[in-house]
Order: sequence, then structure tokens, then C-alpha cells
Amino acid sequence: MRNDFSQNLRLLCSYYRSIAEVCRRMGVNRAQFNKYLSGDTQPSRYTLNRICEFFGVETREILMPHEQFAQFVRVRSAPGAGAATERPYRAVVEQLTQESKGHAEKYLGFYFEYHYSMTFQDHIIRSLLHIESDGDGYYFQRFERMRYPDREEWYKSRYRGMLFFLSERIFLIGYEALTRNEIAQTILYPTYKSRVSYLSGLKLGVSASDRREPVCTKVVLESLGRNISVRSALKLCGVFGPDSDEINRNIRENIRATNTEGPQSFFATPL
Repeated sequence: MRNDFSQNLRLLCSYYRSIAEVCRRMGVNRAQFNKYLSGDTQPSRYTLNRICEFFGVETREILMPHEQFAQFVRVRSAPGAGAATERPYRAVVEQLTQESKGHAEKYLGFYFEYHYSMTFQDHIIRSLLHIESDGDGYYFQRFERMRYPDREEWYKSRYRGMLFFLSERIFLIGYEALTRNEIAQTILYPTYKSRVSYLSGLKLGVSASDRREPVCTKVVLESLGRNISVRSALKLCGVFGPDSDEINRNIRENIRATNTEGPQSFFATPL
């Protein structure tokens, strides 16, 4: 039975690009998963249920004799094929990830991100951005910790998403992970210097006001390196006035949309 299970599991994995992709999407440890594939270890009942749920088979089915299971799989639609048909974007994301591979290594690390607030238009937000890689793709997290003027409450946001490097532009696409009420995108110019200091571009998101307007604003990233004290960096995040000495003057000037007073962001207007 153990040998049948490992053979059946290998057959199911063969419908995917790689074992690494299966482990990443399932959220299991690669080294442990390899032991299931080799037949050295049997998964716990909990893990077995997760594996079956991922591949869309029943527990009794994955434990069938291998020849019987192989015939069963051939009769049914190929594992993952139905999901690919129903969700064709998965294949597209995988392709974009492959095209980005190797192009964003020098951008890994921590950054302060600066832009004008999409809610309080005359104030600057400084947040903490972390770009990392698992070897197969590039991912980011953005942490916002702020208290707006005349308000007692502190606001915290955490964005999670993917980074793509395509045609000499850096794309960050992510969602607000705490409330799940927004998807935001940032497009940055890369740097051609050996050392990353600053990156600039545009940020598209949604105002947190009651009107929830789509907003576009200029953004600057300031590199902090790959090893920092996250706690100390978060303490420096917040909301600042347009002339605050706590923000570098060049950064303040580069995130302004105009030289005149007033809103420094572009707001969409409903028809």
C-alpha cells in the first residue's frame, strides 16, 4: 500500500510543472513531501486529507493499487486540468513568474516607501516594504502604521503580493491582507546602477474614505538593505506633513504631482 501511495502521488505530481510548484501551492515542506514521494514515510491523516483535497481525489482513491489508480486518473480529467480550464490565469501567472526569474535579485530587501496619502491628500505616508524570493518567484509585504491628524486611532495595514519584472519595469501587485478590501498596484523604474538606492514610479489604489475613489499617486522607494531591525523601522513609519523635516527634501519633491498647492494625487471621477 505504501508503494502504491507513493507511485500514485508521483503520478498526480506529474501533471504539474514541478514538485516545487506543488509544495508551494499546497503549503507543505518540500523535504517532507519528498519522503512521501519516495515511500520512506506515510503522511498523517491530516496531511493526507490536505493532499487529496489539493489534487481533487478521495482518500480511498489515492490508496488504490497503482495500475487501477492510473486507469482511474486517465478516465477522469487530468489532475489540475479542470482548475486550469476554470482558472486560466494560473498558467499566465506561472509564465510571468518564469519570465521574471533572475531579473529582480538585486531588488531583494527592505525599503521605506513614500507617497502622498490617498485619503488625506496633503500628508505623506512612509511605510515599510519587504521584497523577498523563494527561488521560484518574487513576493512582497508592505506594512503601514499610521495615525492621521485629529484622530486618536492608529491604523495598521499589511499588503501581500507578487513582484514581476517585465520589459524593464517592476510591477508589484498585492492585496490588503487584514481587511481584504483592496488590490493595489505599483509600477517602478528599475535602476541600472550596481547598488539600489532609490526607485520611483506610480502607485494605484483606493482611498480609504467613504467614497472609495480610485487614486493614482507618485511613489519613491528608499533602500534600507537586506538586514534591518524591522521593529525599529516600523517605529519610523507614519503620516507626515508636506514640509516635514523627517522626510528627505529630494523625496518630498519627487513625490509631488504638481508645484502648486493642493492635492498631489490623481482621483478618478465616476461618470
